[in-house]
Amino acid sequence: MRLSRCLAPLTLAAALALALPYDATPHAHASAEPPAPDLFGAACRTAVTGSHVVAYCHNPYVDTDRVRLHIECTRWWDIDTDSAPVDAGPALTVRLTGRCWKEVGSAWISHQKVR
Repeated sequence: MRLSRCLAPLTLAAALALALPYDATPHAHASAEPPAPDLFGAACRTAVTGSHVVAYCHNPYVDTDRVRLHIECTRWWDIDTDSAPVDAGPALTVRLTGRCWKEVGSAWISHQKVR
């Protein structure tokens, strides 16, 4: 009988803790919003016409994007080219051009964040 009197307060405390609503129980506070992703990078459109390549890159973000046009020519003797880097600042559109002597094998744009 004496053992049950000692356990009675513990049993009552455990029952009350389990009966509390979820919002009333203490828990770690998480930040209200997850961190925003680092938005970066100009959107580029590339067009190949014969041996010529033209690319337009528009940067809608705050950080400056340094873009370059890379062209790989189809023929083994034709020289592949990389354009000079061009800074596309916030809300700016830049034009990049290049060419091969004969056919263009592939063309792509590289991006670099300007610090």
